[in-house]
Amino acid sequence: MNKRNLFFCFLLLFLSIQSHAQETPIDSIKKELTEAKDDSSKVSLLLALSKEFFSISPEEALNYATQAKELAMKEKLYKQLAYAYKTIGIVKYNQANYVESLDNYDKALAIFDSLGDRQGIANILTIEGSVYFNQADDEKALELNLKSLSVAEQINDTLRILTALSNIGAVYSNKPSTLNKAVDYYLRALPMSESLKNKEAIGTITVNLGEIYLSKGDADSALIYFQKSLEAYQGSENIPYTLNDIGKVYQLRKDYQTAIKYHQQAFDISQKLNAKVDMGQSLLNLGDTYMSQGNTSEAIDYYKRSEVILKEISNANYDLEKAYKGLAYAYSSIDDFRNAFRYETLFTGVKDSLYNLGISKKIQSLQLNFDIQKKQSQIDLLKKDQVLQDLELKKQTLMKNALMIGLGLLSLIAVILYRNYRNKIKTNKILDSRNAQIQHLLLNILPEEVAQELQTNGNATPRFYEKASVLFTDFKGFTKLAENLSPWEIVSELNDYFMAFDDIIEKHGLEKIKTIGDSYMCAGGIPTENESHPISIVKAGLEMQEFITGRNNERDIAGRPKWDIRIGINTGPLVAGVVGKKKYAYDIWGSTVNVASRMESNGEPGRVNISSATYELIKDKYQCTHRGKIFAKNIGEIDMYFVDGALN
Repeated sequence: MNKRNLFFCFLLLFLSIQSHAQETPIDSIKKELTEAKDDSSKVSLLLALSKEFFSISPEEALNYATQAKELAMKEKLYKQLAYAYKTIGIVKYNQANYVESLDNYDKALAIFDSLGDRQGIANILTIEGSVYFNQADDEKALELNLKSLSVAEQINDTLRILTALSNIGAVYSNKPSTLNKAVDYYLRALPMSESLKNKEAIGTITVNLGEIYLSKGDADSALIYFQKSLEAYQGSENIPYTLNDIGKVYQLRKDYQTAIKYHQQAFDISQKLNAKVDMGQSLLNLGDTYMSQGNTSEAIDYYKRSEVILKEISNANYDLEKAYKGLAYAYSSIDDFRNAFRYETLFTGVKDSLYNLGISKKIQSLQLNFDIQKKQSQIDLLKKDQVLQDLELKKQTLMKNALMIGLGLLSLIAVILYRNYRNKIKTNKILDSRNAQIQHLLLNILPEEVAQELQTNGNATPRFYEKASVLFTDFKGFTKLAENLSPWEIVSELNDYFMAFDDIIEKHGLEKIKTIGDSYMCAGGIPTENESHPISIVKAGLEMQEFITGRNNERDIAGRPKWDIRIGINTGPLVAGVVGKKKYAYDIWGSTVNVASRMESNGEPGRVNISSATYELIKDKYQCTHRGKIFAKNIGEIDMYFVDGALN
């Protein structure tokens, strides 16, 4: 299920603070505060002000709650101090600052425990359970809410029982195998919320029931519950969540325009409230809707916007997982396998198993322990009024029922395991297909032997080469050319040139290193060493100039400006290896690379400029013209030569 935030439990339970300021408008509360005589009333009014600012200004809410805390601490008003810590925790929670939120809740819990206030204990246990639920720790969330339910039933507190039942239902709604159990808990809680006329509780319970029906494909029933939730949440900061759910119903019905309208409305409201969780979910839902509509570019834009917001939220694993999955699928659908592989990797990194057997067993164990403790308490009460024979009979009946339930659970587990096995087979087939695409993509990024080493060992060892050749190209006056062209024309033109260069260097057994703007860089003699690389790289440079000359003739006929290119080559020792953690890149380093760059920058358009080191290796094959010397940092003076052409 998608419900990650149990909104109602905080504002609902806040009603336990002094009742005289519950419904008072902000101005009236401020007026009462200035007139208040005793410190206890001032603390209560400050907390009431903080509550009024929850959805208006989190900063103001935190300010008033902090004032209440300091005053309660100074005057040793311990119960109100506990409520102040709880209120600060609520503000921190709404800002997605879960660490500080839990820290304040723990302080409140310690005070309630020292005072023997079981109502306060049940309250805080439920709230902390909601925080862990929002962080996808279902095991801890269930444990805390079961403890809260136990305490609330001991004191017969309807409000706390309602809250715990609803939150337990939300935990069970996270597993498809326990959806019916979730419905049972929600239906136990709903009449209590209606009897209390608590709109926050009604809104949350009905939206969760609607999500269960939506997950089963029953859009009509889901929409009924969502409309009830929307009515209950009117005027609340929780309304974006229900609006998003209504949008999902219309998406299921393929009424995409209506779905987009609801998701956009949810985003606009949550943006005004600075509710980052709702903002991220709204953008994610917009991405899903556009993807279903077939509008891939819009979908990618909304997925990326949701990714930015969700990464700012601590442990937003459920929604961030969906954003990465959506991006991987979207890029794959337009054959952008580089980005598809990137987001598929991110998706795999955050994906948690929905059928984690260890957690499921722990959840069942906690529920069983609670039921046993509850039954034991009932037995202890019955001992006072019933004879031992009746007690033994009930005990035997309970054991028989437990045995039957155990057998039923074993059968259910067997069915689930078999279904998971079939799903795993289907998943493996999909992964095999994706792996083939990834292999192809990897070979487009790295040399084959480097890619194999990286896959085998998890890393690629840098290598030193005693002799390799490096070629640089650069277009003369590129900045001025670019000023008169559209972005599309610039990229299209560069793509034509670089694709031609790719074909030329592949023909001569050279390795492309990278492109930087309008510059192109390749090398010979790496990663597989050979002796022919100086000749091969000079041949490639001359062919590149021939290609450029041909294109410039065509451009001249068409009355378009020429693209003149400088090419520089040097030969010598260098180091090559893979750099990067998330985006691998095969690169080279050393003075040989720097000198090759100097050869290019000191060359002339239409000519191949080489260093003396390269000249000594090719002079028997090519006619060259000496140009003089240039100074290279850390090396000294270097002779330069133009390659005129091959010798007869």
